[in-house]
This record gives sequence, C-alpha cells and structure tokens, in this order.
Amino acid sequence: MSKNKQQTSFHVLSLGCPKNLVDSEVMAGLLTSRGYEPVTDPRDARIIIVNTCAFILPAREEAIETILLAATYKKTAACRHLIVAGCLPQRYGAELAEALPEVDLFIGTGEIPNIAAYLAGISVPGKIPRINAGRPSFLMNAAHPRRLMTPPHTAYLKIAEGCGNRCSYCVIPALRGAARSRDPRDIIAEARNLTRRGVKELVLIAQDTTAYGRDLPGGPTLAGLLRELAALEEPVWIRLLYSHPAKIDPELIRCLSGNEKVCPYLDIPIQHIDDTILAAMNRRGNSGRIRSTLQMIRERGPDIALRTSLIVGFPGETRERFQALVAFVRSARFDHLGVFTYSREEGTAAAKLSSRISAAEKERRREMIMEIQASISGELLRQRIGTTMKVLIEGKSDHPDYPFVGRNSRQAPEIDGLTLVRGEKLDPGRFVSVRITDADDYDLFGEVIDNSP
Repeated sequence: MSKNKQQTSFHVLSLGCPKNLVDSEVMAGLLTSRGYEPVTDPRDARIIIVNTCAFILPAREEAIETILLAATYKKTAACRHLIVAGCLPQRYGAELAEALPEVDLFIGTGEIPNIAAYLAGISVPGKIPRINAGRPSFLMNAAHPRRLMTPPHTAYLKIAEGCGNRCSYCVIPALRGAARSRDPRDIIAEARNLTRRGVKELVLIAQDTTAYGRDLPGGPTLAGLLRELAALEEPVWIRLLYSHPAKIDPELIRCLSGNEKVCPYLDIPIQHIDDTILAAMNRRGNSGRIRSTLQMIRERGPDIALRTSLIVGFPGETRERFQALVAFVRSARFDHLGVFTYSREEGTAAAKLSSRISAAEKERRREMIMEIQASISGELLRQRIGTTMKVLIEGKSDHPDYPFVGRNSRQAPEIDGLTLVRGEKLDPGRFVSVRITDADDYDLFGEVIDNSP
C-alpha cells in the first residue's frame, strides 16, 4: 500500500439492521469515490468508522463494546481517527462525547452524505464540531455511490426512510425522522445499477415498506413498485421485508404470488395478538385485523412464506395474555418467526408503563415460543421433501455430505434458515434447481438436478 493510501485507508464497522448497513455502504462508497482506500481489516485502517444501532439496550451495549475495541487500535494498530456514526450519536451525542474521549467525531443519521467533508476537516483542530447530530432528514438516492458489504449477488434496496407509525415502544421516528419515500424512478435506476454489477437478489427494505409512496405526489404503491422491478430484464429475485400487517392488501398479495421474479415471501411483524397489549403498543389494527389479514394471504397466496416477529414481556402481558400469544403461534403456523424480549426505552410512551415482569421471565417466555416455533418450522420444511426448488448458491458449506449452501425463495438472508446442496462446481450467485431430500427444524437439504434453470 502506498504512503498516500496508508494515510487515507478506512474501515467501516456496521452494526444493527440492513437499513443501517445501507448507510454504511453509502459512506464507504462516498469515501472510495473521493480517493480513500477501503481495507478489510480494521487494524490496518487509518480511519475507523463505527456505524451504530441504538434501537434497544443489547444493540447499544454492542455498539459501546465495538467502539471501545476500535479505540484500542489507536494505540496498538494503524488507527488515527475514530468516528462514531448513526443512531447512537443521534440519540446520545453529548453523553457519548463526555464518556468516550477516544472518539474524534460523532455524526448522526442525517450526516451520512457529509462523511467525506467531515474527514477532510477532522485533522484541523477546531474546524468542525466534535458532535454533529442535527435533524435526521437524509434520504439516499441512486446517485449516491455504494460499496456493497453483502455478498456480491445480494443487495438491500432501501425504498424509504423514517417512520410515521409511532409505536409506543419504539425510538425510530426520533432517530430516523418522519416517513419519506424515494421516487420510484430513482429506485428503479438504483436497481438497474445493482443488477448490472451482478446482483441477483434485491431485498426491499424500509422501516415500514407498506407505507411506501403514501407521502409522494400521485400516490405510487408498493405493489406498483414491485411490478416495475419485476420488469427488469436481468434474472433477479425481488424480496420484501418489514411489512405492517394493517397495510397489506390484495393487490400486494397478487404481486407476491403471481410473478416468478418476486419471491413468495412476506415479513409481517405483528408483535402480539392480545388486543390490550396491541393498544398499549399503539399498533394500528387489532387481533381481528391480524387474523383476517393472515386468512386473506393464505386464501389468495397459499404458497407465500410468512415470517413474523413478536415482543414478549411488554408491560401488562399477564400470564393469560402470554398464553393467548402462545395459542396463536401454534395455530398461525408461521414459516419463520423471531421473538424479542421487551426493552424499556427512555423517551418512548411505553417507558411510562409499569411492569413487574422480570428479565428471567421475559427470557423464559421467549424460549418457550421459539421451542414451539422450531417444531412448527420443522414440520413445514419436511413437507418440502420431494419437491424441486430454485436455489441461489451462497458458497461452500462445512457439511461433509452437502458441500454447498444457498437459499431458496422462501429464505431471506441472515434471518432465516438455509438450503444445503449436493452438487459440483456451484459458484456463488448462481441459480440452480434442487430436489429437496431432507430437512431439519430450520434448514433444507437437497441435490442439484439442473444447474442452469
């Protein structure tokens, strides 16, 4: 590495959700376009940027641990400048600046596009404030360069920013601002850029994808956007995450079940099923609406894979209300399900609610539901044995009998199970047809029958 590149080498440590990852990719892309040199090992980086999550306590704890580790590289490795970005400084800028003197610069979620300007001025004492966390108004567009941090065949496509739902337990509106959608033409332009780079799977994300377009002139819809993306010439999967159950309509279900490029997959975080808890959470809709939505999906799109997430231990979740949630999980039979224990977040409406549910009891409830879900997931996966599925190869596996690993259209990256594959010379990013031969609670196993579907 040349001396100049040593001086401008950087590494981004990205924490939290895929939405945060896209911000990290934008920062890395902007810096690379300005001549900075990305390096894969943070110990080799002159500049380390930690892009943080502050959604719940475990995320904040992870962020602090990562920042402190990066700070050690100022003494033991190449690091000369440590920058903390994203949700944590947006929420706790002043407190962080006092507690972490090792950090040279704090920037909030609205300052992502200005990262190069901040780095240009960081070496001059007093030129820029140490804390920069103004109004969170940034909305990326196709002109922003991105340095992908995902495998090259998969990319997240952020279609909107912020949120207007105001759930009582959530700090996202304060960290990310009001809901604001990207112009559909701009999203299509970025999708084309990504597929030209070899991306085979576009994963649509936003805080609430089903709110897409409601703030734009002409009222473009999520279903309309999916149809436009499906019209792209390149062989690509289009996957949808983070859909609010109160905003799912028949038009969206038709898009998810009627186009081979659109994955028959729907992520619907319902959080709970008890009406008292849903009201306390300020969730739109009630248990009846949730049940009728699920019924509509299964009637109109019976092969759509359903994923949800739940919160247990919310204030007011009595044993009876928890048991109602357990009964619902048993009857709803989601393909994929995740459970979070309630985290009290200061500044939220729910923080004012009293709760006597211990951390140990919250964890017990989480484990109970996950044990039930493991059984349901295993039963549903075993029904796939003998079928043929299209699989996107991710790479090599450690399994002695199934040397490759991939995902089918019913498996989202990072959060769902995998499909382990027996075959030869299967390159990452390749679509193959696989006959399913076995299953466990979360993964499928199969053999290639056609490597050029």
